[in-house]
Amino acid sequence: MTLLSDWKPVYSGKVRELYIPQSASSLDEAEKLLIVATDRVSAFDHILDPEIPGKGELLTRLSTWWFSQFPDIPNHLHDEAPPAECDGQGMVVEPLAMFPVECVVRGYLAGSGWKEYQSEGTVCGILLPEGLSEGDRLPEPIYTPATKAAVGDHDENITYEQSVDILGAEDAAELRRLSLDLYSRAAKKCEERGVILADTKFEWGRRTQSGSITLGDEVLTSDSSRYWDGELYAGGGIDRLDSFDKQIVRNWLSENWGFTGTPPTLPAALVDQTRGRYEELIARMTTA
Repeated sequence: MTLLSDWKPVYSGKVRELYIPQSASSLDEAEKLLIVATDRVSAFDHILDPEIPGKGELLTRLSTWWFSQFPDIPNHLHDEAPPAECDGQGMVVEPLAMFPVECVVRGYLAGSGWKEYQSEGTVCGILLPEGLSEGDRLPEPIYTPATKAAVGDHDENITYEQSVDILGAEDAAELRRLSLDLYSRAAKKCEERGVILADTKFEWGRRTQSGSITLGDEVLTSDSSRYWDGELYAGGGIDRLDSFDKQIVRNWLSENWGFTGTPPTLPAALVDQTRGRYEELIARMTTA
């Protein structure tokens, strides 16, 4: 973890690190937090080698931009600027009591949803029309929550009813409403820029003082979302699902690794390609 003069490390995850002020005695007592997005890349619950240079700064920039696009939605960003040592990879945020589910919204059939649909005709227990193909647009976006996993464990898709058991009926319904609304608004912004937001995950928490539900963590980044090129998708060719996210890395691993033991080292060309796609997405989205 990076050594910072005014902050001390308390947690290191797959790709991000968490700090509290030097003056705070514990995470529970901290009045603000520093989240640093590293250049590490993970896939299939493994941290891969090598890192993608500049990835942390790119994802932080995109996440911060997305937060700014929805001023009516409370988020966890703090007024204080991150320390310069973070080199653009940090966000100072307010502590939240995070809900123990990931709020996934899917507008298209892909990823684990496609795998379940092939065998069951459903996604997280939601029955879908017959005859859909991988990448097809769904009749309407669907909310498919998942449980959060620790490092080395797998996130697990759950039904909405299971989320009610975890969260209670009122909070489960509100998180579903908020997530579907935010996805629809974000997807519209993407379409205006020739980009498809196929799916994404949101994380919500409560402010410790007011108890209001607040958007936290990262939001709509290339690590938490699946983005496609609208023109390629409309062309319908074999490359219609080429992505602006780390699906490039997942695809390469699927072709070059048997999913046992240590994952292979990522080739330099793949690292460069992935970084280039991250940069292209940010340019498309943030250029007026």
